[in-house]
Amino acid sequence: MYIPKHFDEPRVEVLHELIRSRPLSTLVALTAHGLEANHIPLLLDPRPTPFGTLRGHVARGNPIWKEFNAGVDVIAVFSGPDAYITPSWYPGKKVDGKVVPTWNYAVAHAKGTLHVHDDPVWLRAHLEQLVATNEASFPAPWKVSDAPDDFIMKMVAAVVGIEIPIRSLHGKWKMSQNRTQADRESVANGLRAQGGEEKGDVASLVLPG
Repeated sequence: MYIPKHFDEPRVEVLHELIRSRPLSTLVALTAHGLEANHIPLLLDPRPTPFGTLRGHVARGNPIWKEFNAGVDVIAVFSGPDAYITPSWYPGKKVDGKVVPTWNYAVAHAKGTLHVHDDPVWLRAHLEQLVATNEASFPAPWKVSDAPDDFIMKMVAAVVGIEIPIRSLHGKWKMSQNRTQADRESVANGLRAQGGEEKGDVASLVLPG
């Protein structure tokens, strides 16, 4: 990933927060059949430091997991908030017109070697943790144990676990850092005027505080 210095986000805690808040990854691997991409929610364990470990699962019917048995390098891409930025928001447009559109976004790339877990005990524990994490905000969280045990056993048998110890972690926060303070203020105001949670999130990253 190309990261100009002013867009680099090296803080592990910030990248971990993006992964936790937006856990649906695009998992990319170079297999014997060429590049493969799958969209998989991954649970972050901050251990071992400094980058932690990602865990998830894929359907047993997905042929991609068989490619991983030998252990292959993968990139898990986590996308944060993004928004189109119109040049009409830049004060300079009225001065000399030397402005162009762009796209603001935040993204984290986690690289590592993927390992397969075809063990029902490992999978049951992983699924319980995954569910507990994602159900935590609900007033009456659903639990794996709420479903009949024989049904859960069938569901567990239908998936295969994956684990990625993160070897390197890079972040790119392209949030108008290369623009003037006046431009950033105008961009943030323009995004908030459009409305919506996503635009508001980008505005907060363009103009923190």
